[in-house]
Amino acid sequence: MGSDSHNVIEVRGARHNNLADVSLDIPKRRLTVFTGVSGSGKSSLVFGTIAAESRRLLNETYTAYVQGHLPSMSRPDVDALRNLSVALVVDQERMGSNSRSTVGTATDAQTMLRVVFSRLGDPHIGPSSAFSFNTPEGACPVCEGHGYVSDIDVDAVLDRRKSLNEGAITAPHTGIGSWYWQIITGSGYFDPDKKLADFTEQEWDDLLERPATKMRKGDSKATYEGLLVKMRRHFLTKDRDALRPDLRAYVDKIATFTHCRSCDGTRLNPAALSSRIAGRNIAECAAMQVDDLAAFVRDLDTPSVGPVLAALSSTLDSLVEIGLGYLSLDRESSTLSGGEAQRVKTVRHLGSSLSDVTYVFDEPTVGLHPHDVQRMNGLLLRLRDNGNTVLVVEHKPEVVEIADHVVDLGPGAGSAGGHVCYTGDVAGLRASDTVTGRYLDHRVELRSAPREPSGRLPITGASLHNLRDVSVDIPLGVLTVVTGVSGAGKTSLVHGSLGKRDDVVVVDQSAIRGSRRSNPATYTGMLDPIRTSFAKANKVKAALFSANSEGACPRCKGLGVIYTDLAMMAGVSSVCEDCGGKRYTAEVLAHTLRGKNISQVLAMPVAEALEFFPSGRVHAVLARLADVGLGYLRLGQPLNTLSGGERQRLKLAIHMGEGAATYVLDEPTAGLHLADVDQLLALLDRLVDGGSTVVVVEHHQAVMAHADWLIDIGPGAGHDGGRVVFTGTPAELVADADTYTAQHLRKYLRR
Repeated sequence: MGSDSHNVIEVRGARHNNLADVSLDIPKRRLTVFTGVSGSGKSSLVFGTIAAESRRLLNETYTAYVQGHLPSMSRPDVDALRNLSVALVVDQERMGSNSRSTVGTATDAQTMLRVVFSRLGDPHIGPSSAFSFNTPEGACPVCEGHGYVSDIDVDAVLDRRKSLNEGAITAPHTGIGSWYWQIITGSGYFDPDKKLADFTEQEWDDLLERPATKMRKGDSKATYEGLLVKMRRHFLTKDRDALRPDLRAYVDKIATFTHCRSCDGTRLNPAALSSRIAGRNIAECAAMQVDDLAAFVRDLDTPSVGPVLAALSSTLDSLVEIGLGYLSLDRESSTLSGGEAQRVKTVRHLGSSLSDVTYVFDEPTVGLHPHDVQRMNGLLLRLRDNGNTVLVVEHKPEVVEIADHVVDLGPGAGSAGGHVCYTGDVAGLRASDTVTGRYLDHRVELRSAPREPSGRLPITGASLHNLRDVSVDIPLGVLTVVTGVSGAGKTSLVHGSLGKRDDVVVVDQSAIRGSRRSNPATYTGMLDPIRTSFAKANKVKAALFSANSEGACPRCKGLGVIYTDLAMMAGVSSVCEDCGGKRYTAEVLAHTLRGKNISQVLAMPVAEALEFFPSGRVHAVLARLADVGLGYLRLGQPLNTLSGGERQRLKLAIHMGEGAATYVLDEPTAGLHLADVDQLLALLDRLVDGGSTVVVVEHHQAVMAHADWLIDIGPGAGHDGGRVVFTGTPAELVADADTYTAQHLRKYLRR
């Protein structure tokens, strides 16, 4: 039958971003891994073309009203895409910031746990909704199911060292002589000349918490109320966004979030907390580590809820299998890292009955120790074996090797990429002369002579999160790698202990603040000297060369695109017809610098701009960007298009110019091709040889092997981790240790 022939996704003439008219066939119901150096076009093909068109076509099946509530998606630049199936993107975007979203709610494990408690809980208190902190029946009435309450930071609104007559209260409209001050000082509850620090417990209660009390003040009546009672009423009970900007800023300064004392942070009301199974209530179960909860659920052999228990066990076991057994169901989704969020999303899809779906993964091994990568591989293969097409953008050889099919893009990055260099099986890739093929079996050797430290930076008694009173010395003047399985406590140790020191620069993968006008040129400060160069060459004002100022195209106001609101239908963005997306007026574009106008310069990749600016401040910044592997980035590329790894390397390039004493890097190999890791290692060496101390939280075996000193945290994750299981040179780890890290580093070096 004709339908049986639909066994490949046909891509014809893809030109999205840097793709060079790419045409290829991708087998369906197979695991295909897309490889290539950073910036070669992998994401443009997989996410920007295949997944984007699938989602756009799916959105078009809805009514115009529904489409109006969906994000607008333009058709990717491609001649034809055939045989697409519904694409589900499992990316590294942080999960929603809604405080009501937890690991339990995101995976439906909490819902199943509620059903179990509604059937087996003693005493029986009602349906499953009675155990939900997101319903009125189950939520704590004080915090309304949030687990915490807003309150006023007392020391932010008064000065304990002063008396009332000396102006101890600093809140708005409460100063000396104000009506509220007159009521307080005339209340008779306390001596207005007495320092607040000397107040009795009763006086403090009267000052802060006394409810509204009628009293006479001379011939008139007045109402006295405690300071916190008054401020909660004026500030915390009102919609924050409805306040004046100055009051909104003040509320942000004085407001504090504390655990709800009524429910002790469990979010649930007393009735929900009273029901127990085997001595535990639902909040205690949700607070358990997932691997412990999985064992608890397995012991509940009750036929009446057998199907629910089986489904709950399957979900919990999947979380353990994917290396997230150290999490708890009550962990807020917003606190998960990008890699953790991606793995939680993966678990949500594993139990799905859907088949013939295209699952698209963006580096699913980010944040995973080699010990955990095998677990992720197993999940990818399970999705494939369920009859789905699995497309994975990945650099790790361990993932490439399980692929049924490989598509290698390149040969370079940016304008030097966008071509299909190889398509076929893994054996063929290994035999090919592509960069990926050559580096697939590449190994970094151990240092023959590790550098000697110039001193020690002691960490004593670290107890953040799962750390168990950890004390360890960080050697100065060398490259130290902190490693261990996911959830072992590496980040807690390094960021919790080193990140707060004045001479330490922390370079992480967090989002860079800025609008859609922000780009590498503005973020690094290069745009100012570039504009100055244009101004001098053309004898005009530098402001002309700013797309946010005088030189901006008046129609699109320097954005390069026009956003059109189509009322009930989805809004669309289109390239500005006046400037053609160049963002500047024709008058500005007529001014050139060595034959290039400002728009053409901002369209240059870093590597090309390095040659265009052969010296000076701009050249120095560009050289650092190239050093961190960002030679393919365009100077005017919007920052919101950068991956977490690219953001981190951009920050590192900026901080490199500061000559900091200590650099702390969080997985700098994220998003780096095997060929780029060597360049990163050379960069880290330059920082150390320049007199800095470099501490790297990392899983990549090449970085471990290259280190002068290793600190291995473990032995497991969560409450099974939090201890230093090894500290010493990589050679000592390989020779003597028996940790997970030692096992995988030995295997890496032996290949």
